[in-house]
Amino acid sequence: MGDLGWEPVRDLVKADRRGALVTIVAGPGLGAKLLVTPDSAEGSLGDPVLDETAIRLARELLPAEEAAVREVDGRELFFDVYAPQPRLLIVGAVDFAAALARLAHLTGFRVSVIDARERFATKERIPHADEVVVAWPQEYLAANPPDDATHAAVLTHEPRFDDPTLSALLRSPVAYIGAMGSRRAHAERLERLREAGFGDDDIARISGPIGLDIGATSPEETAVSILAEVIAARHGRRGGPLSERTAPVHSIQERGEL
Repeated sequence: MGDLGWEPVRDLVKADRRGALVTIVAGPGLGAKLLVTPDSAEGSLGDPVLDETAIRLARELLPAEEAAVREVDGRELFFDVYAPQPRLLIVGAVDFAAALARLAHLTGFRVSVIDARERFATKERIPHADEVVVAWPQEYLAANPPDDATHAAVLTHEPRFDDPTLSALLRSPVAYIGAMGSRRAHAERLERLREAGFGDDDIARISGPIGLDIGATSPEETAVSILAEVIAARHGRRGGPLSERTAPVHSIQERGEL
């Protein structure tokens, strides 16, 4: 593995962090490697200018979590992207939370449920969550800052919980924020956030009412609606009928055309 060694990659995977291992697979410097994370780089492709270009390209690929091959200055670079396990943070141990936690668990998310109400936030009510925490959500978020692999579904539908939670989420790099409530309740919620100092770009990060429009009524159907929107956001899609999609259904990586 050249001068880089496997240890940095092993440590990255062990820490469940995001990064890209860049390898020259054709051209001068064949086999040289560079490990790039959102805030650091280790190793070298043998040329500082090439390193700089590779770091930029790698960081462009990290959010989409897709591997790729790029031609740079007569060399072919393979970007092998490592992504952390996606996480779903459910705020509010309401009836919808149990169904959402179950579906999210089945689709590979690590699920955390947070609620300040002890009688609701129990493992017995939400057995498929990886953790059920009794705490005020904003205090939990302060102690456990969410990263860009975290998706947040705010289901509390009460200003005393919603407002401080959304304020904390908007100040974080969390990948997705959805909030339950009617259109009127959501409009009132956004107005309160504006009064608290958040701008249009900030509040545009909140999807409300949360979920895709599939006509959901039961907690299980609502969970499908919410999780579908979360998965779409994770993959950079808006959600909608595949029959109306003009681009390829699967990404280049999914089609094996790297």
